[in-house]
Amino acid sequence: MYTTRQGQAWDEIAREVYGKETHADYLMQCNPRLLDIFVFPAGIRMETPELPKARDGIPPWR
Repeated sequence: MYTTRQGQAWDEIAREVYGKETHADYLMQCNPRLLDIFVFPAGIRMETPELPKARDGIPPWR
């Protein structure tokens, strides 16, 4: 579980939690109820499960 700080975006949270911005897609998949938010207010709690073993850090659109 992760609690946002004012002004954070998906890529910044992914970098902080998973070490790379490229995991933002996985973070978004795990938090579909938050997809309408681009820049977060403080205090939003989101799920941050461990990355699946097969993830190589390459976003799916590449």
